[in-house]
Amino acid sequence: MSISVTTHRTPVQLAATAVGAVFLVVGILGFVPGITTNVGSLGFAGHGSQAMLLGLFQVSVLHNIVHLLFGIAGLALGRSAGTAKSYLTWGGAIYLVLFVYGLIFTGDTGANFVPVNWADNFLHLVLGVGMLVVGLALGRRAVVGRR
Repeated sequence: MSISVTTHRTPVQLAATAVGAVFLVVGILGFVPGITTNVGSLGFAGHGSQAMLLGLFQVSVLHNIVHLLFGIAGLALGRSAGTAKSYLTWGGAIYLVLFVYGLIFTGDTGANFVPVNWADNFLHLVLGVGMLVVGLALGRRAVVGRR
């Protein structure tokens, strides 16, 4: 006799898991020579890091670690509809704050500890809006579907 257990994952759970997986991959790729240019000048934090993911996005060790942590969080929080919605909406809000931070501190300033450049800023805006919209739209369906 075999026991088969199937679990139904809601769209918000699938979205959070997918976003988490992408963040995890991006965090790993930030350390890979060839995919990240100037890996030898990868700084721990700050605007001085000259490493560029895909030759476009300025990264540092701290930046890559944050991507890895966001990825792990997405995979873990994607297990339930409520936590998946929270991950996407709060993550989206965090990325919108990071977008505003980048507008203020982009460039050669000591306060730019993340580091960010204009490509990062645009990506943070798209991620923030996208995660927020997906989390709210799909999360709402998950709550309505439970009633």
